[in-house]
Amino acid sequence: MDKKKALSAFAALSQPTRLDVFRLLVKAGETGLVAGEISDQLDVRQNTLSANLTILVQAGLIRNRREGRSIRYHVDLNGMRGLLSFLMEDCCGGNPALCKPILDELACC
Repeated sequence: MDKKKALSAFAALSQPTRLDVFRLLVKAGETGLVAGEISDQLDVRQNTLSANLTILVQAGLIRNRREGRSIRYHVDLNGMRGLLSFLMEDCCGGNPALCKPILDELACC
């Protein structure tokens, strides 16, 4: 991920509702959630949510898929991986042993 894309992702996550949506979709995993479920779980009006979902899609952090009349949203693992890689690119001055505790904490159990 380049600096411009990383800044776009950080800007998208710098708003409370968008950060909550992103974290909720990370928790939802592969199944994702339809927009109505996201709205209900976060108690956010659908028109407000729609604008925030669009920003997250444009930042490459989430993706969507139409299912009939609904749209299902998923975390974009490549986008999340790219952002984390950007942050850790020069981690620990080239000493991977120092980064291991961070990576272990990020690894899914």
